[in-house]
Formats: sequence, C-alpha cells, structure tokens
Amino acid sequence: VIEIALHTIKVQNWDKTITVIPTHKLIDSSFKNWKGMQRSGGRRIKRAINIDITSIKFCDESMLSKYEKIDLLSSYLKEKKKSLIQSNKNKTYSRDSSSILNSRQLTNIGTFRAYIVSYLKNHEKIRQDMTFLIRQLNPSESGLPIEIYVFANDNNWANYENIQSDILDHLVAATSYFDLRIFQNPTGHDLNKLVKN
Repeated sequence: VIEIALHTIKVQNWDKTITVIPTHKLIDSSFKNWKGMQRSGGRRIKRAINIDITSIKFCDESMLSKYEKIDLLSSYLKEKKKSLIQSNKNKTYSRDSSSILNSRQLTNIGTFRAYIVSYLKNHEKIRQDMTFLIRQLNPSESGLPIEIYVFANDNNWANYENIQSDILDHLVAATSYFDLRIFQNPTGHDLNKLVKN
C-alpha cells in the first residue's frame, strides 16, 4: 500500500504497476496479502505431474532390483518389502498365489511417489517444518496427477522459480526410470510419427 485516501487506496503490484482500489471494495471483496508469505520464510510450491495411467503397473523383481540401487529409495523398499511379506502372510481372503492380485504388491507409481518424498525430504531448498504433501489427485482424461505441495525456503521470486523449476526438471526426467510416462496431448511431432508408421 503506497497511499490511503478517503475514497481510494493505491497499491503497488509485483510488477511495479499501481492499482487504485475504491475503499468500499475493501468491505465487499477479498484481497490477497503477500506479507505473511514474506514473513514466513517459505513460499509454496504446488505443482502436479500428470502420469499416463496406462503406464502404471505392479513392480516385478527386475524393477525392484533396479530401484534398490537408488540411495533415496533403498531403506523405503526394505521396509515396504518387509511390511508386504508380513501382510501377505496374514491375509485371510485368498490362499491362491497364482494371481498377483491375491496379494499386496508394490507399484511403479507408489514407488515413484516414495522417491519424490525422499528426494524432497533431502532437498536443501525445501522447508521441512512447513506443510509437506505428495499426493495423488483424482484421475481424469489427462492422466493421474501426482501433486507436489511443499514450501521453498527462499521467497525471492527469481530464486523461488529456479528452485521450483529444478525440482520439476528432475522429477519429469526421473519418471521414465520408473517405467512411467507423463501424459500429454498429442502434438504435431506425435501425429507426424503416427502418419509415418
């Protein structure tokens, strides 16, 4: 706020433009105050990666041995395998082990989600004392969104954008390692490949 008068209030925006607001609008409209974000020392990152649902599958032994080589996942996989063995031993609904669906199994999407959690828990630019969520949103015609909802430890706009971009760059590149595909609408390149085939 740069000026308060009887009938108007002048506010300087992020892009240095000036907005003039009639004072009566303060009563019947809501406004976003960025001061809390500046004082908190953290800035929210809320992004989603849409996963192509047709690429989601159960993990086989070769996938698990590949994932166990990832330092950020090794302890998770060890604990999860132990938990699944115990759970499958105690199951009462089926004794037929010829179908993979008769027991609990690891999936590539669940393992990727665990990787994201571990990656961000070990990221020096992410606040560990603020809200930290990695979750699946409702599936849609655009795939299964995996939402990242965390806070960067720097609220300077340029630094924040770099932190956010670096994280997304890494995670987008990592999806193929988990045999997952990112959903995207067909582009000219995709359609060109279809025509050639």
